Amino acid sequence: MLDNDEFSYLFKIILIGDSGVGKTNLFNRLQYKDFQYDTRPTIGVEFLNRTVREDGNLIKCQIWDTVKAGQEKFRAITSAYYRGAKGVFVCYDVTKQGTFESTLRWMSEIKQYGDSNIVIMLVGNKIDLADQRIVRTDEVSQFCDQNKVGYVETSALNNVNVELAFNQMVTEIYKIVQGQKPISQTKLGINDVYVLKKETQPDSSKKKMQCC
Repeated sequence: MLDNDEFSYLFKIILIGDSGVGKTNLFNRLQYKDFQYDTRPTIGVEFLNRTVREDGNLIKCQIWDTVKAGQEKFRAITSAYYRGAKGVFVCYDVTKQGTFESTLRWMSEIKQYGDSNIVIMLVGNKIDLADQRIVRTDEVSQFCDQNKVGYVETSALNNVNVELAFNQMVTEIYKIVQGQKPISQTKLGINDVYVLKKETQPDSSKKKMQCC
């Protein structure tokens, strides 16, 4: 195991969003490389460590799965949860409009508790449930463009864009640390940056399943 002194940077990245949007399944995809059908709501905090390289620099990333969201007794934990975070994945379920509407509340919480230069990326999960989709890509793209945040659509079930989201997040954080202008704050349209339409189209030949 590498000693902490061997890392050039330590990035704390957290997942937030309404209960049931698939945060833990996204987390498990990154940690275990598989999908777990019997996932239970997370109570407390779980985190995994991953290492990546940017420009030859070794970066240790700590990815934190959130406490059980929306319950007041966890509020004190939630405020501490943001401390030191360099990036936030704000997750919602593309089949549930309310979870997308909740991103405004989560964004407000980030503004209250997070650092001013924190990298925010919206994650629209469950694109494998194409026939149940309610939240439109163009609607989210416009929202993200207005709020200068990143956006990617994923399927934890089919393992679509999960690694891509993580890698893009690390790259964005690294650019800020290096004093560069992050992609999500340039004049590029959000569609050109994160909405990878060719990669995020679900495979219509696969059976649609009710899962996160």
